[in-house]
Amino acid sequence: MAGIIDVAREAGVSTATVSRALSGKDYVSEHTKELVEKVAKRLGYVPSASAYTLVTGRTRNIGVVVPYIDRWFFSTALETIDRELVKAGYDVTLYNLSTDDVHRKSIFTNSLARKRVDAVMCIAVRMSDSELAALTAVNKPIVALGGLINGAKCIKISDTSAGRLATDHLLTMGHTKIAMIGLSGNDEKFFRVFDERRDGYETALKLAGIAPKPGWYKQVSKYAISEGYAAAKQLLGDPHHAPTAIFASSDELAVGAMLAAKDMGLKVPEDVSIVGVDNHELADFFGITTIDQNVTGQAELLVKTMLQVLENPEQEMDQVIDWPIELVVRASTTKVRS
Repeated sequence: MAGIIDVAREAGVSTATVSRALSGKDYVSEHTKELVEKVAKRLGYVPSASAYTLVTGRTRNIGVVVPYIDRWFFSTALETIDRELVKAGYDVTLYNLSTDDVHRKSIFTNSLARKRVDAVMCIAVRMSDSELAALTAVNKPIVALGGLINGAKCIKISDTSAGRLATDHLLTMGHTKIAMIGLSGNDEKFFRVFDERRDGYETALKLAGIAPKPGWYKQVSKYAISEGYAAAKQLLGDPHHAPTAIFASSDELAVGAMLAAKDMGLKVPEDVSIVGVDNHELADFFGITTIDQNVTGQAELLVKTMLQVLENPEQEMDQVIDWPIELVVRASTTKVRS
């Protein structure tokens, strides 16, 4: 493999000129830059990571912090972030918080404190004051997806609006007996996304003159088809107060609700209408009406935002970018039977 001396000799310039031309940190003429890049490419020269860091002060490595890696939202975001960062010439170091509290503490106080990254991306990570202080002490730019972090540029949807839009859709179909399946929001480590969606659901009902019924909110413990199935069985099995529509606050839960309705001899949407959130690939397969939040688009904007921050580190960091949502109507909803 060719080294910097080989490139310098072939191009007829000094090794310092090769370093400046390939790093972009100091000025060299456009002609010299093009010549060095051409020779380096032909010889197969790969710059030393340690040398690059020494010259530029950067690692070309981004730390990405996630609470889970095996759930749809996070895996979809990670796939996009990895693709876009590699395309931009960066490496990715993944920090997964899901193991236990000791592991989580080590990531914030040890791993990120080593300063081996140029920036930190937080994907739906709700941090404690001590965790935020540890991350701030690293003195690296922070960008976030899915929740607000002080001192960071944040991209998120309005989960309250998502809950309201889903419920309003059912209301326009003439439904007044609308139940909801949502996740517990008691874990302080994670954002209260499902609580916000419930707020939107209840707001839409109240504005329509309908009092939310506590019994029509079924709380589950995780994002899972099996959880949606069990919750919907309880709702639809009530012989006196069964709803005619269900707002499931994720598409996996909506799939479970559809399967429960089928097993109970009910037809979707004739007997029960179902709306989800996410626009998961399963929503398209099962024909579920859903609220599309375009996770891939959000992740692409997150990478773009981070690259802009690295180019201009003096810009204002406390900024919230509201990502638009869209109702996608499919076959799982229809007008209520008269």
